[in-house]
Amino acid sequence: MPQFETLIHSRSSVTIDQAHKLRELVADWQLLSDLSFADLILWVPIRKDMKMWPTGHVAVAHIRPTTAATVFTNDVIGDEVMWGNRPRIDSSLSSGEIVRDSEAEQVGELMIKEEAIPVVFDGQVIAVITRHRNAELMRSPSRLELNYREIAHSLYRMVSEGLFPYKDAGSLFEPVPRVGDGLIRLDVNGVISYASPNARSAFSRMGWKSEIENNKLGEVAEAVAKNSPNPHEEGIRTRLNGKTLRRVDIDNQGATIDLLVLPLLQGEDRIGAIVLLQNVTELRRRDRELVTKDATIREIHHRVKNNLQTVSALLRLQARRIEDPSASSALNEAVRRIASIALVHDTLSTSSENEVAFDEVLTSLITHALELSPRMGELRIERKGELGSLESRLATPLSLVVTELMHNALEHGLAEQGSVLTIELSRYSNECVINITDDGVGLPKDFDLATSSNLGLQIVRTLTENELKGVLKLQSTDSGTQANLRFPL
Repeated sequence: MPQFETLIHSRSSVTIDQAHKLRELVADWQLLSDLSFADLILWVPIRKDMKMWPTGHVAVAHIRPTTAATVFTNDVIGDEVMWGNRPRIDSSLSSGEIVRDSEAEQVGELMIKEEAIPVVFDGQVIAVITRHRNAELMRSPSRLELNYREIAHSLYRMVSEGLFPYKDAGSLFEPVPRVGDGLIRLDVNGVISYASPNARSAFSRMGWKSEIENNKLGEVAEAVAKNSPNPHEEGIRTRLNGKTLRRVDIDNQGATIDLLVLPLLQGEDRIGAIVLLQNVTELRRRDRELVTKDATIREIHHRVKNNLQTVSALLRLQARRIEDPSASSALNEAVRRIASIALVHDTLSTSSENEVAFDEVLTSLITHALELSPRMGELRIERKGELGSLESRLATPLSLVVTELMHNALEHGLAEQGSVLTIELSRYSNECVINITDDGVGLPKDFDLATSSNLGLQIVRTLTENELKGVLKLQSTDSGTQANLRFPL
């Protein structure tokens, strides 16, 4: 909404709270546009100070209906009108009253009716909505159109009284059902006075066989939801009586309906309610499948971790029975590498996301590395910075790379006394950088990573280039050796 923000703050004197109110209105006003079959334009007064008389108005937002054809082929956002050129907007801003339908005016090839609705916040008019509809299409309205228009008038009155958008709505409107998906109109007692064809069809799929109108919505919903395999409909009559803003799901073995209850207010009185509904049977089925799939994936990670630990234990037992020191050492290195992979799967088995909190994995890797070192009491590993969460496709090879670099430094690159290994982590918008620095004697003069015969370094180079798509550099420093690893996100 960058253009909206720019226009409001550059051309008008609205406060931060008033701008927030207008953002809420624009987020919810598709409902108003669809119910009134009209294009809506939001105008804010042009002035540098609230005490000054406006010099005109600027259009900061424009919405088209999904229930009718638009009357504007081009966006009007950014258009400005001088004071006096649009009397209905001027009058609505000055009086705080809705300026009702006037005689239709010719706009291009269409006869357009316009009315202006003041947007009130804390008792003050901060903007004006103009409603534009094709007069030719409303000459002989159907019952649906008449009900939609009457509901729209009630909602526009709520806008002019500062009652719409609803206070403390939170995330109830996310996502908001469309008017075309189904609409029910309730009287002050919660009785259905009108139900759109799509609304009647939704309840018919739920098992309601008779006419839905002239029944209380709560009773109808309770009747169709009584066979739900997981009953959670206690108090459903209360939740669907139209007295409060609510969002309710009702389901049975055949279907699921999502209902958004919107009370209609006039001053301090409630005059009825509307209920927007949507058949979300397929969406809920997919949600359940995703939950099941996530649980299955986590269980797979848990079992992989257990299997890797079993393999590690078997290799450790084998290493203890081998008398050849080099063979035993090779098996212990394999155990260490398998343990690094198991840590990643252990983290994934406890998370619902396909991401790994790598900083937690690194903490375990450091602890494991120190426990395996024969100089555990003499060593210290310092870490700086964080990487946050990484995709599992990156976390697994990265854990192996870091493990190998740490053990290589612990084995070959630390001083005799007061040894310190430093790990620095940096995360940027498009890449991660890891520096592992020891305080040893540095690299041999003829060292070349590409031709090194060290198995651990060969594994590191292969994983860095093929899995991480990154770059690894090993270089001597004044105080030892530094491994610099960079890989893209």
